[in-house]
Amino acid sequence: MKKTLWLAGLVTGITALTVSAGAGPLTPAPNAANLQLASVHAAVAPLQSSAPLYEKFADNPAPIASVTKLMTAMVVLDSGAPMDEWLQIVQRSDDPPKNAFSRMRIGSEARRSDLLRITLMSSENLASYVLAQNHPGGLDAFIAAMNAKAHALGMTQTRFVDPSGLWPENIASASDLVKMVEAAYAYPEIREMSTGSQHRVHFRGPRYSLDYGNTNALVHSSRWDVHLSKTGYLNEAGRCLVMVADVGGDPLVMVLLDSLGTRTPLGDAGRIRRWLETGNGGAVAGAALDYERSRIAALTAEASAQSH
Repeated sequence: MKKTLWLAGLVTGITALTVSAGAGPLTPAPNAANLQLASVHAAVAPLQSSAPLYEKFADNPAPIASVTKLMTAMVVLDSGAPMDEWLQIVQRSDDPPKNAFSRMRIGSEARRSDLLRITLMSSENLASYVLAQNHPGGLDAFIAAMNAKAHALGMTQTRFVDPSGLWPENIASASDLVKMVEAAYAYPEIREMSTGSQHRVHFRGPRYSLDYGNTNALVHSSRWDVHLSKTGYLNEAGRCLVMVADVGGDPLVMVLLDSLGTRTPLGDAGRIRRWLETGNGGAVAGAALDYERSRIAALTAEASAQSH
């Protein structure tokens, strides 16, 4: 059922590659032929604009890995739970299909605000699980709230099955993620927590501290003004990046899904900015381009097989 939903989007939209002019100072967009991205799925839009500047397979649902955690953060904040409450770090009761290693000690405690911060900034998977477990009604109620929030935002090609993104069944289209990023941007806590460079969490019972950094190198760069950020990675999802950053003085939403290597989505972000500023995005490295072409070919073949 989960796999069928994903492939249904590919059958109907696998050839989609469009550029359209939207409202705002960044439009009209330059010639789409001058922008080549390594990411298989992409969407670029001025913040709070209904018209995208660029789309690439933007209506095809795909695994989104830890980009999931933006929705996790919104559900936590929507619950109104006290941010200074101490929560116990517990062993996962589920069985994630991917490595869920954490440096946090089982049985110790951390404040909800710290767990939310390292969920967003450092993509700490156990932190997001603990936050969900402490939601009224527990984990199942939290996941239901994630899907209800997605529905309310008009994210029609999205489904969540866990709060961390460790399951490849967490899927969304790039166009849906533009809606999610815009919604998350409305939360000052998410903007601030997701773009911090470093943070030290102080635990108790036993007392110890751990240092965390941001998984998006662009937040450290003087060349970028990033207002919201989230990275993600699974084998099935490739390297993913969503963010809001100033380009030409205007906030721009970038959604980049499924690329090769940790630096490839960062390179795509730079190509998007260069394309908007100069009209030409520049070249993609050969290995990243080979990956993109092979992923598209595999998705096309799988979608075709499912349609027969």
